[in-house]
Amino acid sequence: MTEKKIKTVVNGEQYERTVPVCMTLAEFIRDELGLTGTKIGCNEGECGACTVLLAGTAVNSCLVLAAEADGQQVLTIEGLSSVDELHPLQQAFLDAGAVQCGFCTPGMILTAKALLDSNPHPGEDYIRKGIEGNICRCTGYKRIISAILLAAERMNGNGR
Repeated sequence: MTEKKIKTVVNGEQYERTVPVCMTLAEFIRDELGLTGTKIGCNEGECGACTVLLAGTAVNSCLVLAAEADGQQVLTIEGLSSVDELHPLQQAFLDAGAVQCGFCTPGMILTAKALLDSNPHPGEDYIRKGIEGNICRCTGYKRIISAILLAAERMNGNGR
């Protein structure tokens, strides 16, 4: 078997495709669906740039086969905000100056979303541990951590 038919929901939209069994989820998202917010950095699961949420869990999409998304929900950075409003994490990253080159940002934000979904009131140490699989070469992490703390505060205050 060299191909597999999959049905998956990406950012709330149903997709049905026949994909090579060796195609990664990152390749599927970028090449099949045209969603280029998911970045491919190291292609070895070391940098976190390709992080998406698969069934609510942060995964390195370069290490997950597209076939594993069959019957699952996938959230990419494109699905996080609405047409009219950024997600509180996206806004916090902007407000805290946590974005420089932006390459790591989509994966970092989705990792932070999974982190805040599991713990809406994290401390700085919890955040540091939670994002340790995501590499940023520009910001030095201080502003990223500040942004996640700011988003947590806003999300809890807004009841989102």
